[in-house]
Amino acid sequence: MIDWWFRIKFWKRVAAGFVFGTLAGLAFGKNAETWFGPIGDLYVTLISMIAVPLVLFAVINAVASLSGQKSIMALAGRTFLWFAITAVLAVGVGLAFGWIIQPGSGVGALNVAADYKPKHVPSVLEMFLNLVPANPFQAMAGADKQVLADGTKVLVPRSGTVLQVLFFAGLIGFAMVKLGEKVAGLRKLAGEANEVMIQITRYVIEFTPFGTFGLIAALVGGYGFEQLRPLLQFVVALYLACAFHLVVVYPLLLLAHGLNPLKFYRGALPGMQVGFVAASSFAALPVSLRCSIHNHGVDKDYAAFAVPLGATIKMDGCGAIYPALAAVFISQYAGIDLTLPQYLTIALASVLGSFGTAGIPGTAVIMATVVLSAAGLPLEAIGYLYAVDRILDMMRTMTNVTGQMLVPVLVAREAGLLDREKYEAASTNVGLETEGVA
Repeated sequence: MIDWWFRIKFWKRVAAGFVFGTLAGLAFGKNAETWFGPIGDLYVTLISMIAVPLVLFAVINAVASLSGQKSIMALAGRTFLWFAITAVLAVGVGLAFGWIIQPGSGVGALNVAADYKPKHVPSVLEMFLNLVPANPFQAMAGADKQVLADGTKVLVPRSGTVLQVLFFAGLIGFAMVKLGEKVAGLRKLAGEANEVMIQITRYVIEFTPFGTFGLIAALVGGYGFEQLRPLLQFVVALYLACAFHLVVVYPLLLLAHGLNPLKFYRGALPGMQVGFVAASSFAALPVSLRCSIHNHGVDKDYAAFAVPLGATIKMDGCGAIYPALAAVFISQYAGIDLTLPQYLTIALASVLGSFGTAGIPGTAVIMATVVLSAAGLPLEAIGYLYAVDRILDMMRTMTNVTGQMLVPVLVAREAGLLDREKYEAASTNVGLETEGVA
């Protein structure tokens, strides 16, 4: 039985979990939350157990291994540049689909969701100050499960952002480079700890099909169609906009770099699946990191820096497409004609917002608030969309996670850090090889 299970490719196991979870949710209704929800909760707990130590040791090992500060800064500069380029393209997609589909036109009276509470919008200074952990041990304390007002359980880093872990791990790595042979033993230990966390990650990833089953069964069983009906047009617009970004924009960028898009998506599929089901870039981080290294052939030291960074600030779905589309929707619903300066403001705020969105569920609402405020649109209107936010977040997050894997591939291709043999092989098993598994 075990051999038969492992002979099934990983993405097919996850897809089966999704299908059977959907059927279980439809069959058992509200009871699915009680009976199957704990399986999804256990999966989220396992992810929270490994995510922060995986990032910590991977970044320490990567910074200590890369050839000096100049190399790291050059790669970081290219990475940020592509983060910005893809964010600009994502904003354009969001605005375009708002104009084409007109999701806010002809919509009947909407009520602000009863459980909606205005979000605190951090200032730019607060975001920068939050990069430095006052207590690095607290920043590395993993993650908590948080229950939103609508009852949805999400995974939230205790420190509020993975960037604090990246900052501290980067300092340790730079210190090792500076000290050289004085800390050769410690550098070796960091590499060994990284290998241990990679192996533990493989074990946890194997539970993904069961976690997928539990999460989807609980979601489908507890989510009524009546809640979705009033805003169905907006949901369709968001899904189509994200799909266009995934099947048109990203493939064009890959083709421009001489890379086969089908190979990329085959390798990225496990990370995309986890992102969609868990609706959290943070939860998908261990899988997306494994996809980038094992399936795409991105240099492991560069990937260890770029993928966790992307999981925190690279948010094409939540921070770019969604705020832009939400602004157009609300302007159409309220009968407000947007001017060219307002469109430019929406675009700029969305691009900047895509860098400030933390990789956890629910923060897209914060960034939409930033964009609406910048464009002078009614802030309370965000409460209209809050009722279907969990459904929206699945597609937004899958778009985020795909972009977080795409940019390292593009930069690695430019910098000569891409193993083309691995990329062309297009594995879908994120390093979970056993006998008989392709």
